[in-house]
Amino acid sequence: MISALNRLVDLVEQHLTEELDLGRLAGSLGTTEYHLRRMFSSLAGMPLSEYVRRRRMTVAAADVVRGEDDLLGVAVRYGYGSTEAFGRAFRAVHGASPGDVRRDGGPLRTQPQLRFRLTVEGSIPMDTRIVDRPAFRLIGHVARVPLIHHGVNPHIQQHIAALPMAEHARLKALSSAEPAGLLQVTDGVDPDAVEGTELTYLHGVAAAADTPAPGDLDAIEVPAGRWAVFSTSGPHPQALQTAWAATATEWFPSNPWRLRPGPSIVAILDRAADFSTATCELWLPVEAA
Repeated sequence: MISALNRLVDLVEQHLTEELDLGRLAGSLGTTEYHLRRMFSSLAGMPLSEYVRRRRMTVAAADVVRGEDDLLGVAVRYGYGSTEAFGRAFRAVHGASPGDVRRDGGPLRTQPQLRFRLTVEGSIPMDTRIVDRPAFRLIGHVARVPLIHHGVNPHIQQHIAALPMAEHARLKALSSAEPAGLLQVTDGVDPDAVEGTELTYLHGVAAAADTPAPGDLDAIEVPAGRWAVFSTSGPHPQALQTAWAATATEWFPSNPWRLRPGPSIVAILDRAADFSTATCELWLPVEAA
């Protein structure tokens, strides 16, 4: 995966003025576009689309400063149909318009070319098991919430707090499949999603595929497939979020598996009364790399 990501960076550099066929590239590297985008975003700290935009505007700035072509010519060279669209992208990266930069020589904000390296530390033990699951349903209460990488997500907290205590017991009674118990499910996360992007969150349970969902509850259909299950224990949600990040930085680069589309599921196995600590399982959909 590290080699594939560096090859991707090289190809981005070679094709800055044209669209990159990422699906074709992923196939040539023996992986999928979905996994490649997810791993890039997790390890680089930004979506691939944002990196490409920053690199294009970094290189385009040199053309703007040199002044050999008019601004429309520069815009078209980098894939923009108008100086207005180019100007918006340019300003988003550099904080100044192309005209201002051509006149003043700056300010310019450079995005260096990335290079991925695997550092073997072994600092985070990854207690993992691989399980095959038939198709099942996730049944519960759905909300649209923004993606937050660190700390407690207040929007999810509010969603859960709004449910009466009796509703939690009702949901537990519907649980009839692994992962067991009340679950925290995120679904519909775009591989290029940045923090703040909306995703689907479900507070509910797993049930057999033929289990009918009560009319006032939502359901997410989950096809049969393989899952990597990571066990975590410690301060909550910090221990869970650390393990989640470590799947990208340590586990996937070191194991012959890759992410496949599907929901991410957190099962709370045990917790302190104030939820300051918890023992959890993180379920991620995977396939052989």
